[in-house]
Amino acid sequence: MRPVVLSERLRTVAHMVTAGNTVCDVGCDHGFVPVYLVQRGISPRVLAMDLREGPLRAAREHVAAYGLEKQIETRLSDGLHNYKSGEAETLICAGMGGGLMMRILDEEREKTVSFRELVLQPQSEIEKFRRFLRESGGRILDEEILEEDGKFYQVIRAAGVQPRGDRMPSDAESRNEELCKLEDRYGSVLLRKKTSVFLSFLEREAAVYEEILANLRKEGLTEEKRKVRYAQVEVLLADNRQACRWFT
Repeated sequence: MRPVVLSERLRTVAHMVTAGNTVCDVGCDHGFVPVYLVQRGISPRVLAMDLREGPLRAAREHVAAYGLEKQIETRLSDGLHNYKSGEAETLICAGMGGGLMMRILDEEREKTVSFRELVLQPQSEIEKFRRFLRESGGRILDEEILEEDGKFYQVIRAAGVQPRGDRMPSDAESRNEELCKLEDRYGSVLLRKKTSVFLSFLEREAAVYEEILANLRKEGLTEEKRKVRYAQVEVLLADNRQACRWFT
């Protein structure tokens, strides 16, 4: 059977995994990432988990079709509920909202802290998600941004979070809240890498904010509401311009 082919987004997720690590894929959907990881020799064993019986059944069928039942186990689970600490070294959590991912990582923290690395691809609330990681002691090791079908996606590889109560702000965070805010919003690694895709993302974001400001001048809002919204968007645009200055 032909090797499984992934989208660029899922391929980026798969190649964030440290080679040789066992993997737990939460929200595995149809199981193509686990199959890819084993086929490519990235991971010797994968635990593929999903909340929904339908996708998990499809994943089970795909695993069987590729003859990988010994290397890939499928398991019905809401988040990490049916996971046992120590079963895997890498946690993959991709393709879902940032709020849901934060719930999964936080509600059974004793299991989350057992992973050596987290490979994460939140679809929303990315600034809030990065802040959650930082405040939980999760150190971002690498990050990639890609554009696929007109949308931008960000994939994070982080060192595991810490138990509740163990996290203390670093000296750098205490000294420079403004920098922390910018890094939460855009990603410290992406700001350092300064890729052309990241610049395209910033340029598109700036164009959106400029359009919003232009429309606010035309909309029939009260003067007070217009001022409040205008100020909010100007702050976002100022952050965007600050990030753009990393390229010069």
